[in-house]
Amino acid sequence: MPVDIKTKLQNSIHQVLVDNNFDVDINEINLSQSKDNKNGDYASNVALKFAARFKLKPFELGQIIAKNICENFIDHIEIAGPGFLNFFLKHNALEDELKKVIALEDSYGRGEKKNIKINVEFVSANPTGDLHLGHARIASLGDSICRLFSFAGYDVTREYYVNDAGNQVDNLALSLRARYHQAFGENYPIPEDGYHGEDIIDIANKIKDEFADKYLDDNDDNLLFFKNYGIQAELDKINRDLKDFRVSFDVYTSERDIRKNHHVEDVLKNKYKKYTYEQNGAIFLKTTDFLDDKDRAVVKSDGSFTYLMPDIAYHLNKLERGYDLLIDILGADHHGYINRLKSAMMMQGYPKDCLEVELVQMVRLLSHGEEVKMSKRTGNAISLRELCEEVGVDAVRYFFVQRDAFSHLDFNIDLASEHSEANPVFYAQYAHARLCRMLENASDIIPELNCDLLIDNSENELIKTLVSFPQFVEQCAKQRKPNKMTNYINNLATLIHEFYTKCRVIDRNNIPLTKARLALVKAAKIVMKNALNLIGVSAPNNM
Repeated sequence: MPVDIKTKLQNSIHQVLVDNNFDVDINEINLSQSKDNKNGDYASNVALKFAARFKLKPFELGQIIAKNICENFIDHIEIAGPGFLNFFLKHNALEDELKKVIALEDSYGRGEKKNIKINVEFVSANPTGDLHLGHARIASLGDSICRLFSFAGYDVTREYYVNDAGNQVDNLALSLRARYHQAFGENYPIPEDGYHGEDIIDIANKIKDEFADKYLDDNDDNLLFFKNYGIQAELDKINRDLKDFRVSFDVYTSERDIRKNHHVEDVLKNKYKKYTYEQNGAIFLKTTDFLDDKDRAVVKSDGSFTYLMPDIAYHLNKLERGYDLLIDILGADHHGYINRLKSAMMMQGYPKDCLEVELVQMVRLLSHGEEVKMSKRTGNAISLRELCEEVGVDAVRYFFVQRDAFSHLDFNIDLASEHSEANPVFYAQYAHARLCRMLENASDIIPELNCDLLIDNSENELIKTLVSFPQFVEQCAKQRKPNKMTNYINNLATLIHEFYTKCRVIDRNNIPLTKARLALVKAAKIVMKNALNLIGVSAPNNM
């Protein structure tokens, strides 16, 4: 893909430093878009940052850089204050970049193929009930991270780990059996740790309608039927809700399959024997030899596995499938889990950074200034589906990624429902719809880019923001920060609205300027749509 001007400038600065025997990693060179045109188009603190390393004054290093950069898109370079470099571009320097936006359309901002395989595991909710808001936030973040990685050129696999083994699905089976008996009028108690949601009643009634009284006998085979039927019914419902939420998966891995044919036992015996010891009847893994603060039990004193051991086997399975990087997106309560899992991978010779974990804080739902309580077990939870029905998928997707994953999130239902500029998703979508309306109103005029005519400050700021999009995509992907993409979207929307307010786009008495501004409108429309798509939000043509 073509290199944008900001990247070209970063490369040029780096080349000057290399040519002068200054050892600097290109990723350490920071460039920012100037907020005031008096300070140029781009600014860098590179001279201030590295002067001491090379025993120079910042101004001296700044002079070396300024004198040796030869790029035909640069008008001049100024050294400001103690050593800031301000780069002034030629007025039409960004025209070629802007032409690429219009030519590439939906592909603008897409990175080159990197031949790096990434597995992102997220949601992985127990198949025992509706998706709650914690799952929903993880779904938004995970899917947006995958969209960013894919668009930036990485080979991404979305994976869902089905927790279909353990106490939670045993309790599902017992709860479903109880509801099935109750469907026939029996006074059959729900187990103490059972599930009380309406969905369990619905599934039980469906079994009754489909199989009549076939499974009323309380035996192991029938209980297994309830378990399997319940898991599949809950998983089907979860997938329907996720599909409506614009989230899909490439791979589903079953915990029961991981445990099948003594696979977990074999992994422990054949791959971890030298890292284990027995204490009080339990088996511990020497995770303190690596990153952990204490050794972790993998087999309980009763001979059953702790949750850690099947999870180790699962992550080894993923690495053996050839992924370069595993990313898990988990609730914040998994914080202590990271180093023990990384340690287990390191025991098999993998680098510690082969696994990265994004921790996601829970969501607090607010309506009319009051918190809306959630309780999954009582059936009074606000589910993902209910919230989407209340405020729309776009608002939920946008709001759930606009904060850093590890920041607590207050979801304001009232704000998400507003059709005003205070609602950031409405503000961004309205900017896109406004651009569409301008193009529609001038459908008889063919846009023709001419940056020599686009001289208003609002036009220049909009252009610079548009052409910075490819680098911004790469940055957001590498940092796994979709919240930064929402910052970009909000800033772009502001610039679009300012441009609309300050510049008369359609002036039939000045067709050349109208054509140039319509070309800018078309480019802005393309980038806004692409940016919104990266966080799973639609770009409506009309509002």
